[in-house]
Amino acid sequence: MPPPPQQPATPVTSRIPDNLPFVARPSAIKRLIVTVPIAVVALLLVGCPLGFVLTADGPSHTSGDIVALVALLGCLGAAVALGLGLGVFLVASGGPVLALAPSGMWIKTRPTRGQAIWLPWEGIAEIRRRRWALDKMLVVKPRDPRVEGSLGAFTAIDSSVFKLFYGSGFTATLNFADRSEDEILAAVRQFSNGRTQINI
Repeated sequence: MPPPPQQPATPVTSRIPDNLPFVARPSAIKRLIVTVPIAVVALLLVGCPLGFVLTADGPSHTSGDIVALVALLGCLGAAVALGLGLGVFLVASGGPVLALAPSGMWIKTRPTRGQAIWLPWEGIAEIRRRRWALDKMLVVKPRDPRVEGSLGAFTAIDSSVFKLFYGSGFTATLNFADRSEDEILAAVRQFSNGRTQINI
């Protein structure tokens, strides 16, 4: 059986293919392990002061205040859990975040959707590692900035936000992937084979 083609006919796809030599997918488990404790602490920071105020001795406080506090915290907790779950689902359900081959790479153009672009190694000006808040990202800067201009209006919005934080709209997570950061960086070095500048 012949090997699958490594250079796609079209440079943009709705989902990164799984048939390249190295593929990194998002890890919902890793993301939840980090974000759930942060959400719990945030709820406690809101709930504890409110609880102290509402349960302090005073003529105007009643047992209904405690019931109201519990109801409020329950609603806040449900809203946080729903938002957190939706965010993790959107990120994790879009398919792989990165795929590498000897001729180039697929990389996502939008963080919460599957859209991705194919870049040959010779078409990449620089690959670097950047960190913002909880995310460590592999940031890919194309040689020709015009490739980002034909990806659609929603991608342009996402891309502008990512450019603000990372310097490029083409990014892949390093710490919330199913491969370790070291594996991803080693694969980038191996497959690029000196054809692009790597600052990682």
